[in-house]
Amino acid sequence: MNASGELVAVYDAAGRVVGSATRQRMRAEGLWHAAASVLVLSPDGTEVYVHRRTDSKDVYPGMHDCWAGGVVAAGEDPDATARRELAEELGVRGVPVRFVFRTVHELGSVRFHGFLYEARWDGPIVHQPDEVAEGWWMPLPELRERLRDPSWPFVPDARQFVQEWFARAK
Repeated sequence: MNASGELVAVYDAAGRVVGSATRQRMRAEGLWHAAASVLVLSPDGTEVYVHRRTDSKDVYPGMHDCWAGGVVAAGEDPDATARRELAEELGVRGVPVRFVFRTVHELGSVRFHGFLYEARWDGPIVHQPDEVAEGWWMPLPELRERLRDPSWPFVPDARQFVQEWFARAK
């Protein structure tokens, strides 16, 4: 089955799973869904792994991101989604993934519940070539500074999530 025919969990606005739909239908109808995303930090927590999405991605192609994540599949727990996406996108496996908070993202017809996680990692990063064009470690102060520039091509939900993450870290 191709990605557009993949079944994803459908949520209601309150955050309850209410069914499933194909990814294509979820996107076309703007259905509420969920996504799990993992912020990969250096072991000492001073740097974050930032990557640029491939130009062929269906959503926000070529933009920068600092979360490895994706849509929660039908019947899947967000914790499992977080581990799966971290392994698929960045090749990071066998590392503890810690839940940090849940939030909501709404932008136009894109409406989802975000389950946000952190992982500390000092091993190799192996990009999924269809999703990640390039990546690098960035000091947290530099990321904070770049996010102040609204013209920096950064995925909107990732910008929201990392700004919430920074606010909670105070």
